[in-house]
Amino acid sequence: MAAPRNIIQKIWDAHVVTDLPNEQALLHIDRIFLHERTGPALLDGLKAAGHRPAHPELVFGTMDHIVDTTPNRTEETMFKGGASFIRSFRENALAAKITLFDLRDRRQGIVHVVSPEQGIALPGLTLVCPDSHTCTVGGIGALAWGIGSTEGEHAVATQTLIRPTPKTMFVDFTGTLARGVTAKDMILGLLAKYGATGGQNAAIEFGGEAIRALDVEGRMTLCNMAVEFGAWTGLVAPDTKTITWLRDRPYAPKGAAFDAAAAHWLSLASEAGSHFDVMLPLDCNALTPQVTWGTTPAQGTSVSGSVPMAPSGNDQAGADAFAKALAYIDLEPGQRLQDVPIEAAFIGSCTNSRLPDLRAAAALLKGKRIAPNVKALVVPGSGLVKQAAEAEGLDVIFREAGFEWRESGCSLCFFAGGDSFGAARRVISTTNRNFEGRQGPGVRTHLASPLTVAASAITGRITDPRTLMEV
Repeated sequence: MAAPRNIIQKIWDAHVVTDLPNEQALLHIDRIFLHERTGPALLDGLKAAGHRPAHPELVFGTMDHIVDTTPNRTEETMFKGGASFIRSFRENALAAKITLFDLRDRRQGIVHVVSPEQGIALPGLTLVCPDSHTCTVGGIGALAWGIGSTEGEHAVATQTLIRPTPKTMFVDFTGTLARGVTAKDMILGLLAKYGATGGQNAAIEFGGEAIRALDVEGRMTLCNMAVEFGAWTGLVAPDTKTITWLRDRPYAPKGAAFDAAAAHWLSLASEAGSHFDVMLPLDCNALTPQVTWGTTPAQGTSVSGSVPMAPSGNDQAGADAFAKALAYIDLEPGQRLQDVPIEAAFIGSCTNSRLPDLRAAAALLKGKRIAPNVKALVVPGSGLVKQAAEAEGLDVIFREAGFEWRESGCSLCFFAGGDSFGAARRVISTTNRNFEGRQGPGVRTHLASPLTVAASAITGRITDPRTLMEV
């Protein structure tokens, strides 16, 4: 009898076109997603080499990275030369006959929000995009990863890519989450415990009781930051929640075809006794709201905690990195994080810009005002998320609390998008990276969940959201 297989091996095996030397394989790629920041050069390079998309119906594009998110936006952007990127991508997409979610299309949004929202990403499929957080859609059970432009050209021209056979890992999130603790806290807690290289360039299945309890959007939040954990990709096995979430999505199968697909998706679950190269546990019973104190997503701790007194480990490189991070973030060892004032708050990005994220933050903000010295923005992940939030009146709650309500896009996930916090230099943010300068020159970023960001905006300092939640 064949050895039991895990979900990663099942999806991998189903996509091998041919095995190659050195434990590599040529894989079929089911979907390719492009965006306006790298898409124009990629399609130009393809054309210059005399190639065209092998299957244009399997290639999609959206405007997200450098678009302006202010109300009544146009093609002109705060990103220098951004309009030319947008126009070039539109022209190239039209010429290549690929589907584009353009600025005036209500389906436009952040690529990793749009692809599952439209049912373009589906369980068991392979999906690539020239963006490191493509692993987000692992939350619905897709095998997805970020690629470079050269790989992107190859994928568009051949609908294949060469990949080394991945190491596999299972992360077991045991126990249950307490009130006020979210998927974002789960991944930040994992990073704090095992470090930024804990993922060992593996393909990770996230599982366990706490994962099963998460909604689909929370699973995507978790998988979004697999790359910050040093993984190749991460995914969650599809279950009945996934099936319900995907039903009637525009690009998902319909009718009897959907039922057949759903049965296949459920069969992808890892089999009893299947092998993983690495197993890691995380006890969610003990997990509290998390926040970063340094300049990598792994430099984090409980919101109610303090900056570490010393780096973990005894190596000089770790000591130097610890000192460098504290110098940039302008904190001291032992400093209590809830005493740290903030000047700006951001809710958005491919990590935390979906409807449940906005609902959670709005529920905490309802009837309250943010601190007078805090600049706060909320940027929905797609035009459809924005529309749904407005139908529920969430935009009114955010505005009345003092947040700016924006159009969809990547926005302040990274400074290259053109948005800015102005003079604000200490920010609490739902994004996925807190590197030096990530949100602007000299900006100090603390990563946290939408609940923690909302609570901190109200008090004007890093705050445990549970202190503001109604009983």
